[in-house]
Amino acid sequence: MADLKLAESFALIALNAQRSLELTLAKKAALRCMAAAVILELHLEGELQHPEAQRSLKQDQAGGPQEWIYRKAVIEPLVNGKRELNRELLWWLHRASRLSKGKLVRFERSIADSLKERGLLEEIPHLLGCDLYFHSSGVSIKEYRSNLEEYARITEYLRADVLEDGRAAEQSVCLLWLLRESGCMHDLFSRNELDQVTVKMVSLMQSDPLAKVLYPFRIRRGLEAAAKQFLQFKKHAVATQTGSGVNFLFPILERSQAVFIDTEAMLSGPGTRLKDVLARLESKGHRVQVLRTGQVPLLKIDNLVYEAIPHAVYGRVPIHGVRLLPKHPV
Repeated sequence: MADLKLAESFALIALNAQRSLELTLAKKAALRCMAAAVILELHLEGELQHPEAQRSLKQDQAGGPQEWIYRKAVIEPLVNGKRELNRELLWWLHRASRLSKGKLVRFERSIADSLKERGLLEEIPHLLGCDLYFHSSGVSIKEYRSNLEEYARITEYLRADVLEDGRAAEQSVCLLWLLRESGCMHDLFSRNELDQVTVKMVSLMQSDPLAKVLYPFRIRRGLEAAAKQFLQFKKHAVATQTGSGVNFLFPILERSQAVFIDTEAMLSGPGTRLKDVLARLESKGHRVQVLRTGQVPLLKIDNLVYEAIPHAVYGRVPIHGVRLLPKHPV
């Protein structure tokens, strides 16, 4: 079991299934929240509160162990040229969450490389590469895959800490806020569980000193408008002939597409369809676990769970297969 800091734990959640070579809207939101996670990590360790620690922070810009070099990528632009670092937590969070595109990319590389060296993160072909149109055209897209065991450990602990009664750990308090701001909350909690999460966050905001400061603060105002427009687009898509019958229930910032995998035979039975789907996924390097068989199989692909819904694409010749749709939570 890896001994992970807050920013590293959140990075394994936020980067998982993100495109590794492109700065998408979803990944940009994740990176801004990952930069904020570095600030919260330092805050929990007392590095931002005490004058002596702040002087040390300014001198070595969070040098520390080699695997913590990702801290420097966030702290260096913030402390550079600043005479006074005795700032409130929200000042640090505001500045960190508004790093430029170039600095975010540099930060991504530093933390991703650190996690890769420890065997906690890898790059694999993107799930979209299994889609009929991407597969037939030979388009190559890469995505991050977090270590399956470590991802399960982090998410299962957080779910238990949040959904069960009792006081939540400080790291869980921070992770809840980071999940909300990054749009990753749906990756860990079902729609019914989100009601419990809301109640928990309200309770924490009333009783926990850190939550009182942190939870009212928002760092993705600009993204909210874009997300709202995207949700309207998905609503209209479902109303079309192509979208009818397909349940487009994705997170607010879409992290995976409704991948269509064609099958070898038309109108094939559930067993044959599942065999064809597994063959395509495994040929692209994905680790697949069948959680449920039947007419609509449930598959755990890498770290996320999908329903494999029978579907057909109509053109000159109908193409039969399955549509992989995210099913939350993990």
